[in-house]
Amino acid sequence: MAMYLRKSRRRYKGKTYTNHLLVESVYTPKGPRQKAVCSLGDLKPRPRREWLKLAHHVEDALVGQGELFEEGPPDAEVEAIVSKVRARKASAKRPKGDTESEVIRVLADRVEMERHREGGPEHVGRVFWERLGVGEILEGLGLSERMRGLLCAMTLNRLIDPKPEYAMPDWIRSTALDDMLGMDFSGLAEDALYRAMDEVYPHRIAIESALAAREENLFNLDRTVFFYDLTSTYFEGLAKRNRKAKRGYSRDKRRDCKQVVVALVVNRDGFPLLHEVLEGNTQDRKTLPRILDLLEARVGLRPGQTAVVDRGMAYPENLEELRRPERGLHYIVATRQSERDQFLADLDDLEGFEEVLRVPSPNNPFQKKSTIRVKLKPSGGETYVLCISSERSEKDRAIRETQEKRLVADLAKLEARIHKGRLVHPVKIGEAIGRIKERYPRVARYYIIEYDPEARRFASRVDLAKREHAEELDGSYLLRTDRTDLAAEDFWRIYMLLTRAENAFRDMKSPLALRPIHHHVETRVDTHIFLSILAYHLLVAIEKTLLDQGVHSSWETLRNLLKTHQVCTVVLPTDTGAVLRIRKASTSEPVHRHIYDLLHITSPVIHPRKSWTEPQKRPKHSD
Repeated sequence: MAMYLRKSRRRYKGKTYTNHLLVESVYTPKGPRQKAVCSLGDLKPRPRREWLKLAHHVEDALVGQGELFEEGPPDAEVEAIVSKVRARKASAKRPKGDTESEVIRVLADRVEMERHREGGPEHVGRVFWERLGVGEILEGLGLSERMRGLLCAMTLNRLIDPKPEYAMPDWIRSTALDDMLGMDFSGLAEDALYRAMDEVYPHRIAIESALAAREENLFNLDRTVFFYDLTSTYFEGLAKRNRKAKRGYSRDKRRDCKQVVVALVVNRDGFPLLHEVLEGNTQDRKTLPRILDLLEARVGLRPGQTAVVDRGMAYPENLEELRRPERGLHYIVATRQSERDQFLADLDDLEGFEEVLRVPSPNNPFQKKSTIRVKLKPSGGETYVLCISSERSEKDRAIRETQEKRLVADLAKLEARIHKGRLVHPVKIGEAIGRIKERYPRVARYYIIEYDPEARRFASRVDLAKREHAEELDGSYLLRTDRTDLAAEDFWRIYMLLTRAENAFRDMKSPLALRPIHHHVETRVDTHIFLSILAYHLLVAIEKTLLDQGVHSSWETLRNLLKTHQVCTVVLPTDTGAVLRIRKASTSEPVHRHIYDLLHITSPVIHPRKSWTEPQKRPKHSD
């Protein structure tokens, strides 16, 4: 159940009267509907975002969760509304024939339970589907009730237990989704799911844009910073019917497979603002102008926003694109390795660093605390921030030592070739030295490599001072920004939020199982990825609701705990020969109730339904 405030106006005898209704979303056999809880009369005006907050406070107070308010206990206005709702419910008469009022004689030794179906994860997914208003968005786009139900089921499949479309019907029938959505899935086949994918394909952009606007209001999201990153996902098969399927740089280490590239923009809380499916051989550095144009067209860019991108896009042409006056954007980027090495080579002073303590993730209690040292250096109208991570330094040291061993081995081979007369031309020797330096730039900067053509003597040695300097800078990376209003630590903390986009890709690949792609038709591939994005909207909304209360559990953990909350049919044979069947959810266990409370879910998994089977009459036999 989710509560909202709805305002209505009517004119009577030349006057306009305003009334506010408290409504709640309820689930019926025909799908979700809004039901008026009580009339509140005219309320004092307030900004639009405050109406939803008031409804949430009332909803929390009704279930005894006032302690979760950010601003303390309910005020007088909330208490007055809660009193009205409780008075209304207390005065409501019990419906005729209510199960609690019926008395029947049951044959206890013949009581059975049948049609057990998983319901916990599906219940959470369905509630957040409605909380984000996805069903309303689809209805507004003209999709039928049947199509909306199928798309909901397909999205929840990706959220809970991802299957290819040919296996989805069996999964849907193994859950209580038919009870929740009021749909008959007994004869469902994969062709109906393919038709649903084809029908939603033209509406992907409209749905994504509407979701971004709803989430911003629902969760009061920050739009001052956005993060852009790319990933790839590969195909099973040749994908000859998809012009985007091409071989390129594979983040999945599957260079043997064709792939597509997925571009994603998220806000600082990880909610997607935009995604785009690109050709599999697309270079990261060439995508930024197009994505910025699409972002402007779909959700709008705001002057003063800061774009955060990784080093794959830190090229001069992209920085110029971000600096364009008509865009009005700022940027924070990680520089490429060559630029970092040049910066380090010119940096002689290792004093003046600030220390930042990076607290380990609550999801990983065994992770050690790490210290980050940051140093800010203005240069040419920009700001450079050198960051040195104690955690990353061990990895960098291992890489550097491995490269140094290979450099020494290659230098020894080159010296042997020169000594044996296999390489004598000075130009060729110089080119060979240049190739070695290019191959190992991380360590070549502190090696002195010389060749004397007259004496035909080759020599190499280590500059110990420079190597010691490099050792001290293991674990370093360089940030570059046009902003000058923040401290070095603030720049670092903003850049580290780029992991929101990386986590989104990680979640989409596992547990949402974006890869591999079995579709070959381009529209189906794009829709397959869109459904994974849609499932990620639900996932990040669930985890955001938990994080707001200081709970860092992942959706993967929650869904495994909720799988034991099921829906079943209780079969009650009576002494009259009739059989009463009650379709209902099992009693939730403490762990289930705790999760539902954290997610502000107060509605039942399904409303109980009864059906009677009358006793069969024995046929009369004639003499």
